[in-house]
Amino acid sequence: MRAQQLIKSDRGGMITMSDDNVMIKQIVGTHAPDGREVDAKPLLHLVEDILKSATLQIDTSLMTSQAHAELEDKTHQINFVSMIDALTYTIDRISCEIAYKALSGTDAHATTLSIFNMLTSYSWDAKLVLTLAAFALNYGEFWLLAQIYSSNQLAKSMAILRQLPNIMEHSGTLKPRFQAINNLIKIMMDVARCVVEFKDLPSSYISNEVPALSTAMTHIPTAVYWTMRSVVACAVQITSLTTMGHEFFVSTTEVWELSTLAHKLNNILEHLRKQLATCYHHIDEKRNVETFQMLKNLFEMIHIDNMKVLRALIYAKDDIQPLIEGSSKKRVHLDVLRRKNVLLLISGLDILNEELSIIEKIYKESRKDGARQNKPILVVLDPQGKLVCPNAIYMMWIWGNNAFPFTILREESLWREETWRLELLVNGIDPVILNWIKEGKYIFLYGGDDIEWVRKFTNNARAVAQAARVPLEMFYVGKNNKTEKIRRLMMTITVNNLGYFLEDVTTIWFFWTRIESMLYSKIQLGKLDDHDPMMQEIKKVLSYDREGGWAVLSNGSNIVVNGHSTTILQALVEYELWKDQVPVKGFDLALEEHHKKIHGISHPCCRFDFPVTMGRIHETMKCPECNHSMEKFSTFLCCHDEVNPDMPF
Repeated sequence: MRAQQLIKSDRGGMITMSDDNVMIKQIVGTHAPDGREVDAKPLLHLVEDILKSATLQIDTSLMTSQAHAELEDKTHQINFVSMIDALTYTIDRISCEIAYKALSGTDAHATTLSIFNMLTSYSWDAKLVLTLAAFALNYGEFWLLAQIYSSNQLAKSMAILRQLPNIMEHSGTLKPRFQAINNLIKIMMDVARCVVEFKDLPSSYISNEVPALSTAMTHIPTAVYWTMRSVVACAVQITSLTTMGHEFFVSTTEVWELSTLAHKLNNILEHLRKQLATCYHHIDEKRNVETFQMLKNLFEMIHIDNMKVLRALIYAKDDIQPLIEGSSKKRVHLDVLRRKNVLLLISGLDILNEELSIIEKIYKESRKDGARQNKPILVVLDPQGKLVCPNAIYMMWIWGNNAFPFTILREESLWREETWRLELLVNGIDPVILNWIKEGKYIFLYGGDDIEWVRKFTNNARAVAQAARVPLEMFYVGKNNKTEKIRRLMMTITVNNLGYFLEDVTTIWFFWTRIESMLYSKIQLGKLDDHDPMMQEIKKVLSYDREGGWAVLSNGSNIVVNGHSTTILQALVEYELWKDQVPVKGFDLALEEHHKKIHGISHPCCRFDFPVTMGRIHETMKCPECNHSMEKFSTFLCCHDEVNPDMPF
């Protein structure tokens, strides 16, 4: 509130408030704490309980169940009783001071200043809570009489002396007044809770050197002053009502004053809450660093078994069963994991059902064999609790149980054994493909979301195979991250009898997750070799899918052609240009050579998108088409399916 702003005084006159800085400097001058400690929180809870119970019209959110529980606990403690005993005199003095100043017509600032002078030796939070306790004493007594005077003779007599029956008779007229008081009380309590929270911040994790806390500390005297000033304003309203009668409330200026104070306090509260949130964030970061270092040190130690590591990772008291066994759904102790290989799936709450179902399937298969976020990660610990792989999720998607025991050494070994073949891509996603491979058939594995291209591609492929007299099969595997659109396209394939396709959407998701995992696995290992032919082909499939569509032709297990949708379709359409080479070189080699000519002219664009949650992202990457270094961009993608309701299919 600036110097030009006018505020209604407590006895009807208008005064011009001094600039906040000058006024707060005056308040700070009274502050000389002597080191005495007051546990303000339980006293604040007691005040909250009084103010909540004082009138049913006060917001019930003033007192939470947690505060009630803490209050019940604290009020039965000897230390709390002793503290209240020591503070009762001070609280009574403040209560009497407020009442006397209100009756004598002293302005609100002078009254507030006199309270600060009485509380020189206390900390800022204690000054505020003690003042609120003094207010609660009088305000609680007022409403206690209002609630029971009709049924209690003693209360009735006391209520008559305080004009309560007359006040209650005009309760309808006085409702705006009490509502304004209640609104201001709620904000006063919110500010008090915030100030006490700052006092309770752990000094081991935050100090005044942190800008957010330092800023808050400079504003807390202002917050305490205006809250105590609001206490005086509310007390004056109640005191004047009981001494002058309801006529005092005919004017609406009192409501305006209380609303102005509420607005002022609310602005202060918002600022403090922002600083408090920043402080909590700083504390969380410090605790996270501390916890991380503790875990790091723990992992660097040598252990007999994995129990100490698991207890640190999965906090549990000895009498709690923190785990749920998957098959029986029963709670079990950590001991069931003693000296076992443990895979920790760490994910956000938005983990896909497809991911969970595949993981569950792999787990169940491993039990049968008797062996062995955002994007989830799978951290692997050996029987002694040693970290053997920071993220085995890619390895698990690619090789399943064959990757056991899911160590980095095993991942490297599996890659050394792999070659660019159709089995690497399909990995048994459908047994019919494996049968075609055994029979030595030509197989087109293809994907995309353009139905017109699918029609042209399948029709031309069939025509070319018939003309070349070769056994050709085609299998559609959808497109990455376009579930709803693919469902509709598969219906079209069925209606038009365009060939086989993966009917299960989860299997389509798994197919593409495996292909992506091949790239991510190599990146995680730091062995994404731009001269590795197999990885170049995998990168092509991912890039072609991102840019439209693709098709892979294999002769049995051997992959011959890996092409973009545009180039592979053109090669089929131009069959007349290379059909003479079929008897000489064979269908696969003839198609391969012609496709290379088309590909050499068109050079389809390549693109890769990496989620920031995958961890290490390769600094440089060569284009699998032209072998030039690719530019690195940040890409933002919408998380839901890209569905166009106007598509013709």
